[in-house]
Amino acid sequence: MKKQRILILGNSASGLYDFRNELLLSFLEKYEVYVSLPDGDTIPELSREGCHVIQTPIDRRGMNPKRDGKLFFTYIKMLKDIRPDVVLTYTIKPNIYGALACRLRRIPYLVNITGLGSAFERGGMVQKLVVFLYKIALKKANCVFFQNAYNQSVFERLGIKGKKTRRLPGSGVNLTRHTEEPYPENEMPQCLFVGRIMKEKGIEEFLYAAEKFHEEKRGVRFRIIGKYEDAYEEVIKPLQEKGIVEVLPYQKIIHPFYAEADVIAVPSYHEGMSNVILEASATGRPILASAIPGCQEGFDEDISGFGFAVRDKEAFYEAADKFFSLSREERARMGQAARQKMEAEFDRNLIVGIYQEELGLL
Repeated sequence: MKKQRILILGNSASGLYDFRNELLLSFLEKYEVYVSLPDGDTIPELSREGCHVIQTPIDRRGMNPKRDGKLFFTYIKMLKDIRPDVVLTYTIKPNIYGALACRLRRIPYLVNITGLGSAFERGGMVQKLVVFLYKIALKKANCVFFQNAYNQSVFERLGIKGKKTRRLPGSGVNLTRHTEEPYPENEMPQCLFVGRIMKEKGIEEFLYAAEKFHEEKRGVRFRIIGKYEDAYEEVIKPLQEKGIVEVLPYQKIIHPFYAEADVIAVPSYHEGMSNVILEASATGRPILASAIPGCQEGFDEDISGFGFAVRDKEAFYEAADKFFSLSREERARMGQAARQKMEAEFDRNLIVGIYQEELGLL
């Protein structure tokens, strides 16, 4: 019997493989799986598992009518060639232009809102255009998934809706891959930042705290793992030379780095649901995170982490100061609480079950 076809539209190969691989494997049991992605970071891995990978350029930053129009017509052609039975989209541009293409081709589609993005923060004409496009794109969506209550409330207030909505605990976390590790006994405690090195991920707040701890001779190691975006390489290079921060490139296997750290910092300006928080917490590490939707759900204040005001350098420094003033035993107990929360609320198998349920209703 010929398998049905499912097409997944996203904006990151590594994001799909790292955070949704269990979902992909469950799809491969039932469907012929096609994935459309702009980069090739994990394409060999996806291909080995049995996915048909289509590399599709996407301008992830800003709106350019010419490039975005080209993406829309690329999706139209892709749907015509593949003839999928159902389409699943992630992130803003695949959500909008992929959903519009599905509406035009009358193909069932599911949409995952992984975050609001900077357009909703800036307001003005850009926000109005994004809202307008979302309204049209999502109107016929069989289900719109949200990763936090705030994002869902914003869409409801703006009148953006599909046929149905459901809430997910983010992408969940693989509790087997990210096992709980013994709390480290570092001679110099370590604060770790994992993510794209860009303003909206809170890199300026992280660097401010690193410089201040260095000036105070506090003996805390501030470490960054990720890819440079914007113009931060020139900003950070002098700090590396002075020993204020250490920068490592993107790592396909991140778990050992979580295990080495005393705490993981997530000073983001906006998140759908922070995968870094979920993975680090599953490893048994406390969290320092912006007090925003998409971060707050992943830790319990004063129990498994400390929150702080978003875009506030001094607030992040104070949270780090509070954390590193604790004894090692107190920090270790916070890490244990973080793991327990993941086991109770964020097991990735829950997410796989929800998707399978919705696909079974089509």
